[in-house]
Amino acid sequence: MKFTEFGFDERLMEGIDAAGYEDATPVQEQVIPHILSGKDIIASAQTGTGKTAAFLLPLIHKIITDVEQGNTISALVIVPTRELAIQIAQHLEGFSYFASISSIAIYGGGDGNAFIQEKKAVSMGADIVVCTPGKMMSHIKMGYVKLQGLKYLVLDEADRMLDMGFFDDIMFVIKHLPPKRQNLLFSATMPHKIRELARKILHQPIEVNIAISKPPEKIIQLAYIVYDTQKIPLVTHLLKNSQFNNTLIFCSSKQSVKQLTRDLKRAGFNADEIHSDLEQDKREDVLSQFRSGRLTILIATDILSRGIDIDNIELVINFDVPHDGEDYVHRIGRTARAMADGTAITLVSTAEQRKFSAIEKLLGEPVPKGQVPEALGPVPEYTSTSSANQQGAKRKFFPKNRSQRH
Repeated sequence: MKFTEFGFDERLMEGIDAAGYEDATPVQEQVIPHILSGKDIIASAQTGTGKTAAFLLPLIHKIITDVEQGNTISALVIVPTRELAIQIAQHLEGFSYFASISSIAIYGGGDGNAFIQEKKAVSMGADIVVCTPGKMMSHIKMGYVKLQGLKYLVLDEADRMLDMGFFDDIMFVIKHLPPKRQNLLFSATMPHKIRELARKILHQPIEVNIAISKPPEKIIQLAYIVYDTQKIPLVTHLLKNSQFNNTLIFCSSKQSVKQLTRDLKRAGFNADEIHSDLEQDKREDVLSQFRSGRLTILIATDILSRGIDIDNIELVINFDVPHDGEDYVHRIGRTARAMADGTAITLVSTAEQRKFSAIEKLLGEPVPKGQVPEALGPVPEYTSTSSANQQGAKRKFFPKNRSQRH
């Protein structure tokens, strides 16, 4: 299902387009229409299934099309950790870039200036507040939080919040909310205590159960455990010894894209880049060259991870580990299209091991680990899986048949 089919406000669609979103994930496809129609939701969905956009997008649409907005908090998103609060706030800022939405993330550990900003936002009213339960409870106890006009409550990773002992804090916050509101509860698991919580706060909810989408079986997946300094030399080695004619390389930052492109061009590869610093006509020209085969290596940010319709990509390299499982599936899904086979390689630095281990957990199995050439020096140990999974590089992936030079 395309995002254009949900009937979102044009201002929101501009933000969705800028984020490179075209096709909805299963959780978005199932949840968004129910949220738009005003239903309460209880959804079993893990991190990495696209659930953040599943509740943010319809909330933004409803708020910016609401003619009865007042100086109050419209939506409250309660999450277990400051990291998740920051992450959701960043997504929110991107999606609402072209819409007049006010928002703030409220969590513990901030300084006096952060407290002043938080107090101002919750006392004057903000469209969407993303918060941890204990910190919001502290603000409410001080008596200045404007919740009388609140219309939407989201509990994200509810099972984790209960495991962390936040039940009483959550119920304290909820008792200060208007009884007539729309409630959205997301949880990776549905134990008895979550069902009990749902009965206390949800009204005739729609139940949705979503597992993370899996990559097509015909994609050969491989990961290399390396130090950061070994990434560019390893990419160079893999490309020099590969038989793939069309390679797409994803980096998590524009800086990495630019540096890798410079190094590959210097090494004689037929490579170019796409990122948001380029003008639209330049992006389209580079993409056209890649689609036609005149360009054989394309280095890009996640601007290309969704919705790019190119059927002849034989190899995808994740120069950086994707943010989560859903992004990983979208990235490597650019290969093995139109009934063709494909290979996906991910380079995992020491700092990225935990993130990649979480992706493997969501996929339900470890990704085979490749053997880094001895010439590149010693590599770090992968601490998240057994040593048996450290092996598994199949040299037949990279026969010495170089076809990507000028």
